[in-house]
Amino acid sequence: MNWDDLRIVAAVREAGTYAAAGTRLRLDETTVGRRLARIERALGVRLFEAVDGGRRPTASCERVLAHVQAMMAHAAEISRIGDSLPGLVGRFRIASTNAVAEEILAPRAARLLAAHPGIALRLLTSSENVRFSRWQADVAIRLRKPDKGDFTISRLGELKLYLIEPAAKGEAEPVVCAYPDELGQIPETELLKEAGLQGRTRIVSDNVRVIRTLIESRQAIGILPDLLCTALLSDRRLRATLLPRRRDVWLLVQNHLKRDGAARVVIDWIRDAFAEFARG
Repeated sequence: MNWDDLRIVAAVREAGTYAAAGTRLRLDETTVGRRLARIERALGVRLFEAVDGGRRPTASCERVLAHVQAMMAHAAEISRIGDSLPGLVGRFRIASTNAVAEEILAPRAARLLAAHPGIALRLLTSSENVRFSRWQADVAIRLRKPDKGDFTISRLGELKLYLIEPAAKGEAEPVVCAYPDELGQIPETELLKEAGLQGRTRIVSDNVRVIRTLIESRQAIGILPDLLCTALLSDRRLRATLLPRRRDVWLLVQNHLKRDGAARVVIDWIRDAFAEFARG
């Protein structure tokens, strides 16, 4: 086996397509496909299936990748021998929404990394819930309870929700902001309906920062989680109403990481981050 070829297997699994893996490795898509075909011929198994425009690893590929990941971990440890880095070693992909990554994880990441020099993080973000699969993320933070799957799920905490509107009545009626229907029956949408505001919606966005910016203009009404409300709650030009319902936060962890010491450190760090935020 050629180590460079095995790195391509890992890159395709992580990137999801030959083209994206090629960009990451500075190879053209044709070269990626040709070298993968060479490994498949040597092993006598198929490594990836074409699904919805992407590449999904087969069961045989997962077995190969388990060894590749071990080789990568050993290579990382070898590269750090001269530095004599103590403690746990691991690289972890954490999927979450933009707001969770920016407001909760990022401000606390440096502290984790300073305490554990052998740990590295990759934050995968999206305005919506990031897709969670073994070849896309190791840990995920979701704002909706997912369907059952091949992972461990636990409740991480809850977010308070505030209805925020201009404190004074202006010349024009404030614009009502809402989230798109495809996000499902989220508490924010249901609360807008209960308040009789959903029918007045004139701005729809799946990005909570867009809605917060509109509310900051003091010409809009919307519902935001408390992680984005700190500055708004102290603005006397706005009126914030704490709503009776809250938004649950869920933690998903790949089953194969349950006994990984470095993974446990990262998981505990995530739990502490949310506990610290809740106390605030």
